[in-house]
Amino acid sequence: MAKNLSNLRAPKKANTGRKRVGRGMGSGMGKTSTRGHKGQRSRSGSSMMRGFEGGQMPLHRRLPKRGFTNIFRTEYTVINLDRIAELGVAEIAIDDYKKLGLASSKKALIKILGSGELTTAVTISAHKFSKSAVEKIEKAGGKAVVLGGEPAEAKA
Repeated sequence: MAKNLSNLRAPKKANTGRKRVGRGMGSGMGKTSTRGHKGQRSRSGSSMMRGFEGGQMPLHRRLPKRGFTNIFRTEYTVINLDRIAELGVAEIAIDDYKKLGLASSKKALIKILGSGELTTAVTISAHKFSKSAVEKIEKAGGKAVVLGGEPAEAKA
């Protein structure tokens, strides 16, 4: 049978209303309101901490702890030279990374890595450069500008 407007139906459970707890016997969830009889979770005002397992040692405490997270770590948005080469622009300022879709925000710290080749001269402004990136940018006739002062070759 072909489907048309006269025999379209909503999928199963598409029109089911939400569970209305504590609305009497006619609701199908009367008397104990789906809480069962007695016990810790049946009482009013009962709230247990996230991950509570009825007094059993919770999973997050049973598993071994490993490693260390440095809270002072600085995260850089990494951009390779091949991504910059395919854009075909002559100059990239710090504001352009967000506009070109290379960074998620204007405040992102940018690091340029040397994967790929540059054929045209491009002036690139970023917070950090790898040594190979600086070499390839200058070989193509471009300039690597480190934001915050001195040129990239002095750092490398």
